[in-house]
Amino acid sequence: MAHQKERIPKFSALIPLFVFVFTFLGVGIYQNDFYALPAPIAVIAGIIVAFVLFRQSIDSKIKTLLKGCGDDKILTMCLIYLLAGAFAAITNETGSVAAIVNLGLDYIALQYIYVGIFMIASFLSVSTGTSVGAIVALAPIVVGFADKSNADLAILCGALLGGSMFGDNLSVISDTTIAATQSLGCKMSDKFKQNIKIAVPAALFTIAILVFQGLGLKTDETATAIYSYSVLKIAPYVLVIILSIVGVNVFATLLVGTIFAVLLGIFDGDFTLIASTKIAYGGFTNMTEIFLLSLLTGGLAALVEKNGGINFILVHIKKLIKNKKTAQLGIAGLVSTINMAIANNTVSIIIAGPIAKTINDEYGLDSKKTASILDIFACIIQGLLPYGAQVLMILSFSKGKIDYLDLVSNTWYLLLLFLYTVAFVSFNPMRKA
Repeated sequence: MAHQKERIPKFSALIPLFVFVFTFLGVGIYQNDFYALPAPIAVIAGIIVAFVLFRQSIDSKIKTLLKGCGDDKILTMCLIYLLAGAFAAITNETGSVAAIVNLGLDYIALQYIYVGIFMIASFLSVSTGTSVGAIVALAPIVVGFADKSNADLAILCGALLGGSMFGDNLSVISDTTIAATQSLGCKMSDKFKQNIKIAVPAALFTIAILVFQGLGLKTDETATAIYSYSVLKIAPYVLVIILSIVGVNVFATLLVGTIFAVLLGIFDGDFTLIASTKIAYGGFTNMTEIFLLSLLTGGLAALVEKNGGINFILVHIKKLIKNKKTAQLGIAGLVSTINMAIANNTVSIIIAGPIAKTINDEYGLDSKKTASILDIFACIIQGLLPYGAQVLMILSFSKGKIDYLDLVSNTWYLLLLFLYTVAFVSFNPMRKA
């Protein structure tokens, strides 16, 4: 964002950004699948339009693009994605996900199955850094459980969706957390501690509601189910969470966690040392889309910023900002609007991040609080979108047994998180960073 004050605000400079968003959105609507078009391809469409539209020389535009792609925060983000991918791939291969699920189900009485699914989904998504991964792992179990008992499938799915988004929002290896903290330049441990203040009260109210809803359930033949698991398999996740909370550097945290998971896998005979390197590399390649997306979006943002597009957004947002509280609400509104347009919370944060950083610095906001708000509102909107991956996946697994309104009306966590976060921003005393 260097020399930003020299940029003349221009609406026309936003056109490449709109091309990216509407290409991604348009293909998604047309195909009825918002993941039909790889997001990096949509960004390239925007970059091509920027090269055609903007008046600088080709060499100048290429330099701007490369400078944006090579920004310290963007490259840091990309390297963290690679490590997070390796960690997720190794722990998945060792059977850690299945261990978490089976451990939880083994200890949960039927009366507490609603709150149990919420807590298993929370731990799973905190550990793996992905709400979608938690949903994929748990949705078949949830649907099967509802079929075999008198538990309400809509409440179970609402608990699953809420828990998955709760964990994803808090996880230090989630791509949304990485994007938010790198955009605002704050430590992951600081953002985590800030997030807890906002997310935990909403989660506690959710747990109370789910406990109440489960009181009428009666134990039947499902109580005889036997689940096999090894508690040791969960250790890599616990290690990463502890190191993150303590404040260990994120690179060191993920590296130590991955090495520990590799050693555990070799010791248990899940794979050999050579095989583990291929699995880790597979984890790298799993992050290719988000890696390229961050890199290319950084380049596109640099082109848009150089030609006055970012300044145009800032000028108009500032007209609505009267104080620090409205500055935070403005950032929340910005990332929410972008997320509604493209149905991808990580991309929304990457696009909104530079603007949020500028507003944060200009109004003397707390970086960790701004990063939390950025992540939380992207999480809320993503979880409630009828065309978001999380909702579509749960409805797909339910095979028509519940509809969108059944699901969302039982996703207590996201509804409570929205109310609590707005109240937190509106009534919490402001302190300068």
